[in-house]
Amino acid sequence: MENAKGTYSSGYDVVVVGSGIAGMLAAIKASRFARVCLLTKDALNNTNTWFAQGGIAAALADDDSPEQHLEDTLMAGSGLCNIEAVKVMVEEGPQCIEGLLSMNMPFERIEGRLAMTREGAHSKNRIVYAGGDATGRILYETLKKQLLSSRGVDIREHTFVTELLAPDGEIVGVRTLSGEVLPAGSVILATGGLGRVFSCTTNPPVATGDGIAMAYNAGATITDMEFVQFHPTVFQSPQGDMILISEAVRGEGAILRNCRGERFMQNYHEMGELGPRDVVSRAIVDQMKKDGSSYVYLDITFREPAYLKKRFPTIYSMTLQHGLDLAKDWLPIIPAAHYAIGGVQTGLFGETNVGGLYACGEVACTGVHGANRLASNSLLEGLVFAERVVRMIEKTGKEPPVNLQRGGAAKGKTISLQGGAAEKLREELRSLMFSNAGILREEKGLLAIRRFIKQHADFLEAQPEDRLSWELRNLFIVAGLIVNSALLRTESRGCHYRVDYPQPDEAWRLRHLCTSVS
Repeated sequence: MENAKGTYSSGYDVVVVGSGIAGMLAAIKASRFARVCLLTKDALNNTNTWFAQGGIAAALADDDSPEQHLEDTLMAGSGLCNIEAVKVMVEEGPQCIEGLLSMNMPFERIEGRLAMTREGAHSKNRIVYAGGDATGRILYETLKKQLLSSRGVDIREHTFVTELLAPDGEIVGVRTLSGEVLPAGSVILATGGLGRVFSCTTNPPVATGDGIAMAYNAGATITDMEFVQFHPTVFQSPQGDMILISEAVRGEGAILRNCRGERFMQNYHEMGELGPRDVVSRAIVDQMKKDGSSYVYLDITFREPAYLKKRFPTIYSMTLQHGLDLAKDWLPIIPAAHYAIGGVQTGLFGETNVGGLYACGEVACTGVHGANRLASNSLLEGLVFAERVVRMIEKTGKEPPVNLQRGGAAKGKTISLQGGAAEKLREELRSLMFSNAGILREEKGLLAIRRFIKQHADFLEAQPEDRLSWELRNLFIVAGLIVNSALLRTESRGCHYRVDYPQPDEAWRLRHLCTSVS
């Protein structure tokens, strides 16, 4: 529980904000030499990690290598990957998997060897997984067991961090919604994604871009925000629930069909259904537009029911609850916002331009994904760079400040939209973002969002009083960063597609955008 409003903690060597794979691993590793506090704004398991289905990519097979993994990652990244960061990830990835195995992570095995599957744009079977399609949940449970046995970690659930305290460009602590200030020698942002800025998303309600927004307000560099990856295959239930259908389903042979039952992906990419996610998502949208349909179909009915129940128990069960049997029925699917490629710009050890502030996981932009993330590189990136952040803090980290200036919260007009008003404004923004800054973009639609944001500029300047208003403010900040970057990049590259600039432009290759909200 948080302390009473306006009170102050004695401080921690390391404060970790977020409880997904990156935050939990960072806290576990840092607790071996530091006083650590892990803060999460909701329950510990309410993260994208919990919902991850596919698995973790790593070059572990005899016929694979880090060099091949690197080549596939660079190909998917469309010329924008930081090659040094990719090298770090693919070379250190296998030892991170070994680290999980030492924690008794129960990856699937076949005849004693790690089972591996393939997903889009991979040239090899290199995805290790657990529980069929429950990798994220089982990974969370494995890390949670380690976390709870780490004596040096103070875990605080339902604690919403609203502000990074960084006077003179150096981290001294964080402030929570209750007004509590926690002095900190170092802060690790691991707050996850921003998918809830779009009306259709695979992300849970907590993914409101809080880490990016607070880092931006603290003066951290935010980069590559125009690149938001949409997952091609998401089942929207009659009740409106967005159910992710793992890319591993296509990896196991599922095909896409339009509303006439025709297979179409071979007309869009040489790898067909296993093409890069941006290509598959745009192909689906194109087919929907041509046919006047609101979905296409995913078909894996050639597989036996027993196989599907074992390989994809979560997906099989969830879709069956809505009256669809994967072994008999074609599944209607649409693309939905899934993963933020841009974020807080970091170096090879998760360091930012704000002293003592580090970022890892989806909130960070390490450069490994370029313009389009290769499937199942996300969990791997979280593992690798959480380890590296902690190694850097062990060498260079500071103790928390003793004489922290204990002023009040940032000054400004307070704002609190309760109930229907806040929800209505949030849904207006999310709908505009999905329609005009989603898979297909053009100047007219992007400018319409910019005007909407300016009409509600008070959210960027005011001081929210409650969680709902804070989240709404963060969504406005994130939306502004995405839109301004998308307007500036007058080309199409990776998962950023401009209808009015449909081709990649060599002048934009290797150029990264660091924009502001205004």
